[in-house]
Amino acid sequence: MTPRKKNEKKFKEWEDLPNGGRRYRLSVLGRQPGWSARYIKVVDKHEETLTFHQEIYDDKNELVEVHQKYPANTGHQKVRA
Repeated sequence: MTPRKKNEKKFKEWEDLPNGGRRYRLSVLGRQPGWSARYIKVVDKHEETLTFHQEIYDDKNELVEVHQKYPANTGHQKVRA
């Protein structure tokens, strides 16, 4: 299976970018009731990962944390207090 097919199978949602790459998205239910997480992976035209991060949304669907995982793991960064 090609890397593009693997990403399409895993992420389900994507958008093509002007440079030939793609932005993949996967939304999942969070650990807290009403909360959710979104994983975002940006790849180049060869499907090589450029960035990968996680966004955490609260029960009001407001972004509260971002966790960059690649190229460098920055840990969870609060967006608001």
